[in-house]
Amino acid sequence: MSHGENINYLIARRGFWSWVITLDHKRIGLMYLATSSFFFMMGGIYALLLRFELLTPTKLFVDADTYNQLFSLHGIIMVFLFIIPAIPAAMGNFIMPMQLGAMDVAFPRLNLFSYYLYATGALMILFAIFFMPGLVDTGWTFYAPYSIAQNPSVVMVALAIFIMGFSSILTGLNFIVTIHTLRAPGLTWFRLPLFVWALYATSVIQVLATPVLAITLALVAVENFFGVGIFDPALGGDPVLFQHFFWFYSHPAVYIMIVPAFGIISELITAFSKRDIFGYRFIAFSSIAIALIGFLVWGHHMFVAGQSLFAGMIFSFLTFFVGIPTAVKIFNWMATLYKGSIELKTPMLYVLAFLFLFTVGGLTGIMLGMVSVDIHLHDTYFVVAHFHYVMMGGNVIAFLGGVHYWWPKMTGKMYSEFWGRLSASLIFIGFNVTFFMQFVMGSLGMPRRYYSYDPEFQIYHVISTVGSWIVGVGLFMALFNLLLSLRSGNNAPANPWGAKTLEWQSASPPPVLNFEEPEKVIVVTGPYAFDSDKSRISNGTKTYQSEKV
Repeated sequence: MSHGENINYLIARRGFWSWVITLDHKRIGLMYLATSSFFFMMGGIYALLLRFELLTPTKLFVDADTYNQLFSLHGIIMVFLFIIPAIPAAMGNFIMPMQLGAMDVAFPRLNLFSYYLYATGALMILFAIFFMPGLVDTGWTFYAPYSIAQNPSVVMVALAIFIMGFSSILTGLNFIVTIHTLRAPGLTWFRLPLFVWALYATSVIQVLATPVLAITLALVAVENFFGVGIFDPALGGDPVLFQHFFWFYSHPAVYIMIVPAFGIISELITAFSKRDIFGYRFIAFSSIAIALIGFLVWGHHMFVAGQSLFAGMIFSFLTFFVGIPTAVKIFNWMATLYKGSIELKTPMLYVLAFLFLFTVGGLTGIMLGMVSVDIHLHDTYFVVAHFHYVMMGGNVIAFLGGVHYWWPKMTGKMYSEFWGRLSASLIFIGFNVTFFMQFVMGSLGMPRRYYSYDPEFQIYHVISTVGSWIVGVGLFMALFNLLLSLRSGNNAPANPWGAKTLEWQSASPPPVLNFEEPEKVIVVTGPYAFDSDKSRISNGTKTYQSEKV
């Protein structure tokens, strides 16, 4: 092993070009993290502008067409440029190979290529927004007939997402092969950290579901360019067919967004309650169950689209059914916390926020899975609130918890706990102020995506907008706290949290080859252990021991 390979990955090679052509999974993970975080900020600014416009029932500062573009771009950027890639591609790339005891992913060049596919699609979307004629105003779902109205900017965005779909597929394939082939000796399936299980289930969904979206958006482009009647009823097409195609991908995509978040929560709960995870196998299998059942429930998005009553009954039943493996996770996490020695560090505050917010999102999802209730609440602000309690209350909160948890490992720096806790508290409070009011609005009949509304709803919109400002303050506070730590934070120890997965057995930040002595065999006998410190160096072999599950 050369001396350079034992230097931390951030300084082993220097210069802009060393990042452009890097094959190091850690650097690629950081590039994903930086890029997706930029788009998170961009999508968040669009959200703040939306909420500000809705302070009054009539025009405040933008017209109706601009408003349509704002909510469309907010959804497109948040879903396709941030939520879907953020946890798997950023933290998955950085952490997962280290949790396996591997030096890299199975296909490092394919990993870098996947990032550039993602970046290419992102640049195409920015080009369509700022330089192409026509507004991107179809909503994030690209429903026909809006998306087939000969709008060049919409076609460009559709093709961009088509390209980013290949990034998602290739990342999923890379992770599946890595998990199958590069595990450390003794790291059998039921000794894997639950974050790895979550990424494995997510990768299966990415590989199987993403081609459906790619084909659908390619058909939108074909219809725009050549006038072929696929979704346009004037040409003999069927717009409801688009909904079937889109939701066959997009409901599994909900689990692409949320299952990695489940994996993060499992890691954080074990680390900050100082207990073995309760019901390890149930949580592991529930990730796979969610991935499989998620392919069968797309029709609950279409209860009012004219499908048969029998189909509605089937999809309603399957919607209830998919709640079971999710509830298994919630109950097992709560059982892990029970009598745990809980440390209320910043990542743990995000865990507690997740448990509350995602449970609200899940329970309201069960309500929307009932055909009779959904008919009343469909396309109202109730659905907006449910969606955000699941996506932001689930994915984004877990993402923030994961970033704070692994930040010392990624950067070698500790952030301020005071500002971390304060920002987490503001985000939690502001989120509930923003979206709980929307449950009330929706149940009273306030339709979503409306530019103007009846004055009776104004008080709810005002409260919701004020909540969005609180969330914004909390998010920017978290960002500044993390960035400030790079300059003035204390140096991080190898394992600041006392966690027991393999990535914490390396230095912070890790060396290029992940472990200080990668030529020595890492023997793993279990995923977690908290009764005593069983890590040791013995007979020239680095051995990481744990209780059997």
